Amino acid sequence: MVNISVSAYRYRPKKDNDDALRHRLCELAGQRKRFGSPRLHIMLKRENLVVNHKRTERIYREEGLALRRKRRRKSAAGIRIVLPMAMRPNEHWSMDFVSDSIITGQRFRALTIIDNYSRECPVIEVDTSLGGARVVNVLDRLAETRGLPEVITMDNGPEFAGKALDEWAYRKSVKLNFITPGKPVENAYAESFNGRLRDECLNTNWFLNLNHARNIIEDWRKDYNELRPHSSLKNMTPMEYANATAGF
Repeated sequence: MVNISVSAYRYRPKKDNDDALRHRLCELAGQRKRFGSPRLHIMLKRENLVVNHKRTERIYREEGLALRRKRRRKSAAGIRIVLPMAMRPNEHWSMDFVSDSIITGQRFRALTIIDNYSRECPVIEVDTSLGGARVVNVLDRLAETRGLPEVITMDNGPEFAGKALDEWAYRKSVKLNFITPGKPVENAYAESFNGRLRDECLNTNWFLNLNHARNIIEDWRKDYNELRPHSSLKNMTPMEYANATAGF
């Protein structure tokens, strides 16, 4: 005969009430269709709904919220390039273009600019045509609100390598850092940002017209800066990181 206390024998584990957490997790996953379990967990922690990441992962699996991943073809490994770290905001920017289309098939382009230190995106300029003069106008607008960096990294596209930007950089004492042709990894900050923009915004929306595209992309930019946790910034948003490290 086994000697077990009555209280232990009659004990029935209490079932956790996950209803509120489950509902909010599904709601966030619906709003942010390209966020996986780790990033959704960070957002739930901000709302004081969960502490243990295993609990989030369990409910995430039970609700069938896992993202479908595209299998990449195997290729030869490229040489890793360690980019110099920016030590403060507005020291080093990166910029690039990404393209998409509205439902009529008309193509548009988006100029993206990233602060390498805080990962903040101060602007995404959207139009059907964005030449060198337009790039200069965008940079002049930014100069009025936040100043200019010491260095801007970019590829060798005609909009960047033309006379307009070259003259502007000389007048403003801004160094233009052109990457090696065919080596987009040298512009890793812009490439990474454009990947998030395409995955979380461009690929998940239909754009009715150019203004509609501008509004949706601008809303996503603000969300990226102000609400989206960034793993390389200790799970802070770009704006939180810039504010937390101000003066260091």
